[in-house]
Amino acid sequence: MTQQYALRVMDTHAGGDVSRIVLGGVKALPGANVREQMVYLRDHADDLRRLLLEEPNGIPEMSVDLIVPPSQPDAVAGYVIMEVMGYPIYSGSNTLCTATAVLEAGLVEKQEGEQCFVLEAPAGRVEVSAVVENDVVRSVTCEGLPSYIDTVDAEIDVPGIGRVTYHVAYSGGFYALVDAEMLGFSLVAAEERQLAETAHAIVEAIRRAHSFVHDTLGDVGPLPFLHFMGPVETLAPGYHRARSATYVHPGVICRSTTGTGTSARLALMNHQGLIEPGDRLETESLRHTRFIGEFVARETVGTRQVVKNTITGRAYVIAETTLIANADDPMIEHLRLDHVIEPRRR
Repeated sequence: MTQQYALRVMDTHAGGDVSRIVLGGVKALPGANVREQMVYLRDHADDLRRLLLEEPNGIPEMSVDLIVPPSQPDAVAGYVIMEVMGYPIYSGSNTLCTATAVLEAGLVEKQEGEQCFVLEAPAGRVEVSAVVENDVVRSVTCEGLPSYIDTVDAEIDVPGIGRVTYHVAYSGGFYALVDAEMLGFSLVAAEERQLAETAHAIVEAIRRAHSFVHDTLGDVGPLPFLHFMGPVETLAPGYHRARSATYVHPGVICRSTTGTGTSARLALMNHQGLIEPGDRLETESLRHTRFIGEFVARETVGTRQVVKNTITGRAYVIAETTLIANADDPMIEHLRLDHVIEPRRR
């Protein structure tokens, strides 16, 4: 009899970015905390990520969040983030989706009004505030990672494009930030393919020329993200809006503006003297979906000026299902699943 594996999943989206939340079916992972469990998956069980993000079960534009036991004593759940580029230690849109899923799945009992709880990402403890109205999760606000500027006004020659000016921020991953108008973009949906091709060329050029090291985490891998920045419009004192698009290497333009992309832009605006603590930036995607980043505080850590921030958005549940993987399916038979997914009970 062919072996089958079953995963309980809840599909969600925030700003158009689909996050598949894995609620059950995965065996207990080694590791004293969420970061160590992430490392185990990355180094020994990456077939789970491939199963859920590759055909026939997924597409590279999706993300996966695996619910795991937390190590933080006040955390209600841990979550490991899986994307086409690998295993980011933090993601704003994935955190919005995971927070919504733990409420909708009953891991945290929903309460009318505002309720606060803690999740544990691979990056560590994350405070979350959710607003529930008529038993519906209307919005979620989560901590963004403390963000800083690593590089300002660097230039690089990009084959087929020419000389490009860029900045680099850290906001949960290293981001190249580029001016969209300087590259001829208006940041509309019709430009999506060209944006991806342009970003791919820029990221490849930067990767060949430079590596980036986090002040405390050390080497976190090659540059994975690029954020196209539209012009900033001030709608009211302390409230700004900008069109934007985030690229994930290789080849993906995110449907949302992304939480980490918004945090990176806040760090740059702080560096440029354009915002003060308490100010907010509303980023708008190619699909007109929006996240709101708030500049909470400015701190000095070592030689860096670090921006503490929050990200606010809304996630929607779009499916709840049991995903079945058949071991003899030619589309997935090359994947090793038995050491990480529980066999299906018939």
